[in-house]
Amino acid sequence: MSDLFDQAQDAVPDTAPRPLADRLRPQKLSDVIGQDQVLGPEAPLGVMLASRSLSSLVFWGPPGVGKTTIARLLADETDLQFVQISAIFTGVPELRKVFEEAKMRRGNGRGTLLFVDEIHRFNKAQQDGFLPHMEDGTILLVGATTENPSFELNAALLSRAQVLVLERLELADLERLAQRAEQELGVALPLDGAAREALLEMADGDGRALLNLIEQVAAWKVEGKLNTDALSARLMKRAAKYDKSGDEHYNLISALHKSVRGSDPDAAVYWLARMLAGGEDPRYLARRITRMAVEDIGLADPQAQVQCLQAWETYERLGSPEGELALAQAVLYLALAPKSNAAYVAYKSAMRHAKETGSTPPPKHILNAPTRLMKDHGYGAGYAYDHDAQDGFSGQNYFPEGIERPSLYQPVERGFERELKKRLDYFSKLRSKRGSDAE
Repeated sequence: MSDLFDQAQDAVPDTAPRPLADRLRPQKLSDVIGQDQVLGPEAPLGVMLASRSLSSLVFWGPPGVGKTTIARLLADETDLQFVQISAIFTGVPELRKVFEEAKMRRGNGRGTLLFVDEIHRFNKAQQDGFLPHMEDGTILLVGATTENPSFELNAALLSRAQVLVLERLELADLERLAQRAEQELGVALPLDGAAREALLEMADGDGRALLNLIEQVAAWKVEGKLNTDALSARLMKRAAKYDKSGDEHYNLISALHKSVRGSDPDAAVYWLARMLAGGEDPRYLARRITRMAVEDIGLADPQAQVQCLQAWETYERLGSPEGELALAQAVLYLALAPKSNAAYVAYKSAMRHAKETGSTPPPKHILNAPTRLMKDHGYGAGYAYDHDAQDGFSGQNYFPEGIERPSLYQPVERGFERELKKRLDYFSKLRSKRGSDAE
């Protein structure tokens, strides 16, 4: 399959028209725009290349940020044969042929970098099929996915590959790409400053999408420079959604979220309406609104999350446009609810402590002891059953032994968390008392 692909590429005459995105494809890694977090000298790929020790990789990121290009250039840098397949069009027979060709190539002293686009679309059995060929060095796998690898890829495959996150291109990166495109085309885009920025925003961090847009705009025969309105008229709804006035997806959701966090119900419902009027998926909004309840309100008002889930369910039952009123109701409730990110902060702090302490086991007194051997090793010894303790609270330690007890959850003096803070202080005093009694 890969040989047929290479032959087809070779059969294309040099004089054939080539899309701008193909003409501007970087020829070396230093030409890649953006992605310094993986390509820089001290970044993962920079370090691997400097040490001449490239491992299997999974590139996770949105479309048009350079996943395929970087993989191809990595093969050039390491003198590996570049073979590209797509999980959408490749089945087991094609995979078997790719592996056989890689084995033959390896026998002739040449390694293979196998680039698998949309790797998350392979099922578990197909993903497992890569493992023996990765382990014996037949292939160096570079997968690309737009989906979260933690959810879409097998743990066995992930354990043999390093996940690198590629990010959507920033406006500054897109501007550099636009300048390269103008140099390649030999013309300046017929846009004024505001229209040019609107064009960059339309790409939404996707370099390939930007080059396709630039190719369209550069072909227009116009006098002078177009403004944002003229650009919007020529490119219709897509330009209008991402124009200079702020109808850009990420800007609007940020405005909605910050208005809720800032307890401004009028601004919050306004930005909700702007997004709905712009054609945003109400289900996306329902998910983000629920996230706001968890992240910015939490236990200060436990009903906030309930309100969001009920609004989501109501939308699913009613559909548009009636169901969108339920989303507006939830947004208003969130904006007026007491705010606390204490649970969010506690969770992030707990994750940091969990990573620092690694696989430290729980203390033996809270471990079950279903066998005699486990009892002999102290499992369950000294456990205090809280229901039998005074005040229903034993004050025992539940953190791993040798770890100083951290204070992770610190509720605020707002809403229901005011009551939770009283309970936390009460248990803290009891714990101190139990500790002094034990002494």
